[in-house]
Amino acid sequence: MKLSGVMPALVTPYDANGRIDFKAYEALLKHLRAAGCSGWTPNGSTGEYNAMTADERVEVLKFVADFANDDEFLIAGTNGGSTREVIEHTERAYDLGYRTVLLSAPYYAMPAEDELIKHYQAVLDAVDVNIVLYNYPPKVGVEVTFDVIDALADHPRVIGIKESSGLLQRAVDIYSRYNGRVQLVSGSDDIALDFMLWGADSWICGPANCMAKACVDLDRTYKSGDLDAAREKMVRLYKAMNSLETGKFVQKVKYGCELQGVPVGNCRAPLQPLSAEEKADFRAAMEPILNW
Repeated sequence: MKLSGVMPALVTPYDANGRIDFKAYEALLKHLRAAGCSGWTPNGSTGEYNAMTADERVEVLKFVADFANDDEFLIAGTNGGSTREVIEHTERAYDLGYRTVLLSAPYYAMPAEDELIKHYQAVLDAVDVNIVLYNYPPKVGVEVTFDVIDALADHPRVIGIKESSGLLQRAVDIYSRYNGRVQLVSGSDDIALDFMLWGADSWICGPANCMAKACVDLDRTYKSGDLDAAREKMVRLYKAMNSLETGKFVQKVKYGCELQGVPVGNCRAPLQPLSAEEKADFRAAMEPILNW
């Protein structure tokens, strides 16, 4: 499978009572499809999977799969705190039609390299899915090292790695070491254009929830070969992208959805809504994007 285009790492909308708001979810998906997104990644970190029950995660996966068109990518976030839990979430996703999953290291467990390799191998042995590895050390405290990738790179169902370390050097290394074997998937949003230069043809993108048109435009402009125009568009995106990286990522993305006319509610506790000052600052950062 060759991944391509902008695939939002979807937020999970909640209503005023904290329940999943599927009406708001449908409005968001229609908005993102109209912007030109190429697929969907529900139940990732932007989707607050860690704050959802197993049944809620299934409900979200089913809803998104039912909405998706045949030509749109479907990648399920099936992460958990243990190998057993990850396999269970992955089996449920497979039963709902997902053939690709996005997997970071299990949170909190902080496995060593050999343990992480065995973890991924156990998932591959248990369920006939493709895996996009997910390197996100700030969230899970563990890096998907090159020794881990080396052990998995030639498995036919390990198709890519979403790189969210924020380190451009990792993109260069992944391209130089694994080009043609493991796809580089952009996940460091404020240096997305740099990742494109180093071979990222796809972008699993949390900010796309609230700036999809701009992200898709950047992706298409780069692929058209107009690097000068792509650079200028990255400049317009940069302030908002950089703000997201400074903290309260999901709260800001959800507030950005509200600014775009597709409100998705607040996050689940312990995450709290932005203050008035934080909203004003993020709205200012979003100004170049709101009328893209």
